[in-house]
Formats: sequence, structure tokens, C-alpha cells
Amino acid sequence: MASTPPSIPLRGAELEAPPPGVTPVEADKGLKQNAVGMLSSIVIGIASTAPAYSLAVTLGLITAVAGIGLKSPAIMIVSFVPMILIASSYYYLNKADPDCGTTFSWVTRAMGPRTGWVTGWVMVAADVIVMASLAQITGTYFFLLFGLTSLASSLFWVTAVGVVFLVIMCAITAVGIEISARLQWFLLGFEYLMLVIFSVVALIKVYASHPTGSIRPSVSWFVPNLNLGALSGGVLLALFIYWGWDTAVSVNEETERKSVVPGVAAILSTLGLVFIYVLTTTASQAFHGPAYLSKNSSDILSPLGSAVLGSAADKLLIAVVLTSATASTLTTILPGARTTLSMASHGAIPRIFSRVNPRFQTPVWGTVIYGVISLVWYVGLTLLSQNVLADSIAALGLTIAFYYGINGFAVPLFYRHHVLKSVKKFVLLGVFPLLGGLMLAWVFIASLDQLWYPANSASGTSWFGVGPPFVLGAVFILSGVIVMFLASWFVKRSKPFFARKMETVEAMVPYDDPED
Repeated sequence: MASTPPSIPLRGAELEAPPPGVTPVEADKGLKQNAVGMLSSIVIGIASTAPAYSLAVTLGLITAVAGIGLKSPAIMIVSFVPMILIASSYYYLNKADPDCGTTFSWVTRAMGPRTGWVTGWVMVAADVIVMASLAQITGTYFFLLFGLTSLASSLFWVTAVGVVFLVIMCAITAVGIEISARLQWFLLGFEYLMLVIFSVVALIKVYASHPTGSIRPSVSWFVPNLNLGALSGGVLLALFIYWGWDTAVSVNEETERKSVVPGVAAILSTLGLVFIYVLTTTASQAFHGPAYLSKNSSDILSPLGSAVLGSAADKLLIAVVLTSATASTLTTILPGARTTLSMASHGAIPRIFSRVNPRFQTPVWGTVIYGVISLVWYVGLTLLSQNVLADSIAALGLTIAFYYGINGFAVPLFYRHHVLKSVKKFVLLGVFPLLGGLMLAWVFIASLDQLWYPANSASGTSWFGVGPPFVLGAVFILSGVIVMFLASWFVKRSKPFFARKMETVEAMVPYDDPED
């Protein structure tokens, strides 16, 4: 194999070393190429957010925020703005560097290896944290689907089913990206269709039969003229609803036309999400009003589903949430294993994570290790306390805002020699990503403020005088900083990675102008 820069070990065919200071775009990690098309990429992006599950457990909490009232649809629209801005930043960074490590790789290039390493840690931490919630939801709704309410209330049996579920999902993901993508078509298709049917029937009944407590939608519902406190509280919750579309880019090295299709899919995924979220939020609120949603904040779809579609639809709505959690779990394992694959290929973490099974062409070892860590996290938190499990999910907003936001700041830095070359580049490579990053920085700071107070935690108790979600969120991020410094000081294999310098887009081979 020819000599190459130490930052990106090349696998597969021999490649000629580029000139000093220039990084090759193509670094074959052994993943199966051209396995995912445009439509499958969009499906993966939308499915990752678990629309039905996310709406079921979050919409009621949004309506309960003081000052929001009938403005829940406006919250969905406002929250969409930073998502589409960050999705566009993913497009331009992926165009230059289609690496499955996505934000880890891009931040490493634009801001340096230490910032990139911490960002990769936060990305993986977010994926591991949410796996516990998805496993718990799956265990609960599995028993509810069969009418076994006593078992659905049993911590042991819910956890047991959750563990089996995680093992099965990891196995499916390890076998191949194509199987995962095909399964997503069925899961998301059923979920999305049911949400549309539910929303359309609800709105028809609001106008035709005027159910008790129903309110006809008004244009004012979609205008975000809220005070800053209500706006920040709603957006903090809605951020969790939108999170996950970036999985479409995490499988970029397995996608057709990998420098273009994944970025386009990310943008289209956010558009598909804002449509279904605004439609379902409007229909749910119109049918029984925001007070009803707040009262049933733990799950708004089941009680509304019975009223809208009839009692026979109970099982159908439970099945929707169950398939939503299943689809999201599959698409959460994908980016988790591929982020660690990229980090290992760059020399940032142990080499075992970079091993790709030659038969399945997937990071089997990385997937297994990720699955084991997720299982330990889930079972450990379940045994420790259900409140701690809930508080860890509440802290997710910090990790999401961190790595989405830093991605926005990376674009103008990476393209800094091009931002002022034209008005188009100034807007697309400067204004849009920077604005998205600033909006998410505001969300991050607002999250710190909200999570600081013990009253906002699941248990209402305090750790060290502050709220447990604040402590957990700080630990998730600061632990990455500590491990990063230990790796840079004491791990010999990582020293070439931490010796890397900041790069601009001109360092990529070949360089493709984003306006071409």
C-alpha cells in the first residue's frame, strides 16, 4: 500500500499519496457502496426521528409549556428553521467530504482534532442515551399491543423485552445496510400513512361534527408571536422531535452518488418531518384543544386515536408507536456504529472499531460493541432508577444542540476562502450555517438554564444543588473532554490524529466547487 497521510488510513485498493497537506476524499473503509438510493436515504432520515413515538410523548409536553396555548403548530415551524439550516450545512460539508463520521470528520478538519474528537464522543453518547428510551418504549408497547397491561407495568418484563429487542435490531443492522433500508420502507410507510389518516379524519370531524372541546384551526396558530420564555421552552422540546434526520448522511459511504444524494436526502427529510409534524399537531389540537393534550402528555396518540378513529383503532395506534420505535432503533444503531468506524479509521479510537466484515460489508464489531454499551446503559439505568433514565433523556437536548450547532459553525470555517466570492456563497456558506449554529447555541444555553432547576427533573430532586438532567448533560460532554485529553497524551496510536492541523476545503482531493 502506498504511503498516505497518517490521519486517514486507506483500505481496499492502493491509492497514490496526494501532495503534502492535501487529503484524499476517497478513503475506502470497506463498506458496501451504492447500497442505498435516494428514496431509501430519505426514508432512513425520516424514520430515524420516530415521528409517531416522538409526537406521542412530546406534543402534550409542548402544549403544557406556559404561554404556548394554541401556538403548538407555530413551535413546530420555528423549530424547523434551525433544522433546515443545519441540514443545508450537512449538504455542503458532505459534498466536500463524504465520510460516514459526518460531523466528527468535518469538525476535525475545520476546527482541529481535539474539537472533532469531543464532537464524535457527543454524537455517540447521544445515540447510546436514546437507545434506553427506545428499548423501554418497545417493551411497554409490545405488551400493550397484546392487551397484557399487567406485564406492560412490570419493570422486569419490559426490560427483558427491551433487551431482546436491542439484540435483534443490532443483528439486523450488522447483517447489512440493504436489509435495514428495506425494513425501513415498511415501518415508515405504515407509520407515516397512519399519521396522515389520523390527522385528516380528525380535521374532517372538527368541521363536520364538531366534537366536544374541538376548535377550528386559525391562521394565528401558525404565527410565532410568543414571549421568549414560552418560545425557548417549546423549541427545547421540539428539538428532540426533529433529531435524527442526519442518519441519512451517516450512511453516505453506502449511498449512491455519496457526495450529493445524502445531503439532498437530509434536506428533504426535514421537509417531510415539518409537514407531518405541523399537520398532526394542528389536527390533534383542533380535535380536543391544548388542555386535553397537556392532560395526556405521556401519550397523546392512544386517547386521541380512540376518539378520532374509533375504539377498534386502539391496537392500530399502539402498533404505530411500536413500529416507530423499532424504525428509530435501527436507524440509531447505523450512525452510532459508523461514527466509531470513522473515528477508528482516522486513528482517533482503537482499531477494532474500524473492522468491516468482508461478507456483510458492515462494521460488525463496532455494531456489537455499540450494542453491548447500549444494553449496559439501559439495564444499568433501569436498575438504578426510572427517574434517572427519564432525566438522561431530558439531558439529550444538550448533546443534540451541541453537535448540530457546531456543524453549522464548521461550514464558514471550512469554506472560509470562498464565502466572500459571491452573494450566493456568502448566503449558503456563511449566513445560513452560521445562523443555524447560533440558533442552536441559544437552544444549548437555554437548555442549561432550564435543566439547572431540580423542579424540572423527573424526580424533582437535586444533585449537588442542581437538577439531575443538568448534571447528566454536563457529564456527557465533559467526560468526552477528559477522555480526549487522556487519549492525546497517553495513546500512542492516536498521536498522529491529534497532530493534525486545521484544514480548508482546498485540501480535499478532488475539490468540487459547491456552486458547480
